[in-house]
Amino acid sequence: MIEILSPTDVRRARDTGALVAGILQTLRGRTTVGTNLLEIDGWAREMIIEAGAQSCYVDYAPSFGRGPFGHYICTSVNDAVLHGLPHDYTLADGDLLSLDLAVSLGGVVADSAVSFLVGDARPPESVALIDATERALRAGIAAAGPGARVGDLSHAIGSVLSAAGYSVNTEFGGHGVGSTMHQDPHVSNTGRAGRGYTLRPGLLLALEPWVMADTATLVTDADGWTLRSATGCRTAHSEHTIAITDDGAEILTLPQPTQP
Repeated sequence: MIEILSPTDVRRARDTGALVAGILQTLRGRTTVGTNLLEIDGWAREMIIEAGAQSCYVDYAPSFGRGPFGHYICTSVNDAVLHGLPHDYTLADGDLLSLDLAVSLGGVVADSAVSFLVGDARPPESVALIDATERALRAGIAAAGPGARVGDLSHAIGSVLSAAGYSVNTEFGGHGVGSTMHQDPHVSNTGRAGRGYTLRPGLLLALEPWVMADTATLVTDADGWTLRSATGCRTAHSEHTIAITDDGAEILTLPQPTQP
């Protein structure tokens, strides 16, 4: 299903996006060496409930997971890239952590992910991975607007990732959002420009470039959810929800500058 939101629902989506961005920003600020993944999940739960929002993950039980997910946020560490199931793991200096959060507020969903390094260590390979996904995300957003095709976004994202030297996996990618978390159209992280669905004002898309350092092959963890690189290499994942408007693409999950 491809859902085109009314102007009223787009306004609601702005509130949802601001909530998701604020939660991720707070979690990133709280996360340090010694933080446990279950603490992060607990903090997310508290903030979602306090906001009067609903988790898109707790009861989520798709065919590709061993559902229901049962947690409030995806926490993927190092070789884990997608759907990381929170568990009893204490973060170490230099760990690469990806947080992926989707919530519903006022009947409209927003979805976003951020990758960052914990502590003071800055392994160059990890810095490069994160940078590539962030640049690819910006390129995908820049290609979006009324009249653009889904393939234009996919091509823009894939061009950045490929130029950075990474192989692109097409099993999972971006997607439509609206009253539910995962909708059509699918937005692959590589593709041909000029192909696919034509974007219209009122369409919400979650764009999510993700890469693995030296492979395009995923393996599923024994927990039935966490997707890891087949070689054990590090990974990164960046995501924003955007709204297609008459003027282009509006980023709904952009964090606000922190106050001094």
